Amino acid sequence: MKKLLFPVIAGALVLGACGSEESAETTTGSAAEKEEMTITHELGETTLEKNPQSVVVFDFGTLDTLDALGIEAAGVPQMNIPSYLSKYEGDDYKNVGGLKEPDFEAINAMDPDLIIISGRQADLYEEFEAIAPTIHMGVDTQNYMESFEQNVTTLAELFEKEEEAAEQLETINASIDELNEEVTSQDLEALVTLANDGKISAYGAGSRFGIIHDVFGFTPADDTIEVSTHGQSISYEYIVEEDPQYIFVVDRGAAVGGESSAKQVVENEFIAGTQAYENGNIIYLDPDYWYLSGGGLVSVQEMVNEIHTGIQ
Repeated sequence: MKKLLFPVIAGALVLGACGSEESAETTTGSAAEKEEMTITHELGETTLEKNPQSVVVFDFGTLDTLDALGIEAAGVPQMNIPSYLSKYEGDDYKNVGGLKEPDFEAINAMDPDLIIISGRQADLYEEFEAIAPTIHMGVDTQNYMESFEQNVTTLAELFEKEEEAAEQLETINASIDELNEEVTSQDLEALVTLANDGKISAYGAGSRFGIIHDVFGFTPADDTIEVSTHGQSISYEYIVEEDPQYIFVVDRGAAVGGESSAKQVVENEFIAGTQAYENGNIIYLDPDYWYLSGGGLVSVQEMVNEIHTGIQ
């Protein structure tokens, strides 16, 4: 998997008014100073004014965080929006195409102040940048919490929501500490899987779902799983051989608008012999949080909550 670099605040510049003493006296107190931020991200360095008003967001994790901070996006790709963000499917928000097929004509017509993209749109960065300041914001799965927190604090400073963000991050970190202590004290072992069209893939440490191992503390049932976007294809025999205490399942079909088939795929006569099945420890994770919008203030907290509930 390509390692994602998280945005870093390079600095802030305060632009003051200039001109003659006479004009300065005339305008004193009549207009607020405009403050800029420079954000360094994987695809470049972007400078823009703070508190952009019209924002187009292609990353659902970022949309999640902005919404949690009380900031609404003006335009989003309206297909496959996580259900808890379904308000963005409404007519009050502009549909800017698909995650992989942006509607540049619609975006250009909006004349946005900022565009936020992630991995699926990275190859189109120059086309976005030609329309408006554009930043690439994604989570580094091999350094999940640090990059997640940096993304949140970058957005919080850009929109001057530092206090709200700090409070929510404090709550999330406290719940993670509690979960990690419970998991590690019992030395729990897990296999993380993705069910998709009758096939199963496994994800280990450092992967898109590696937070379960790297942050929450579960020992990988197999520590040799290759890190890749689509996971390592596995068989039922493999699962039986590894015999994990817990099996976590993300249903891709349900995430992309298809029918949920994960239970039928995962639970069969082979898997019935594993300790995870026998102990009721096959946990189906909400794909809205895990597949569509991971890395947001709401989704990360809900990910913690789901795992904590699953091991009770």
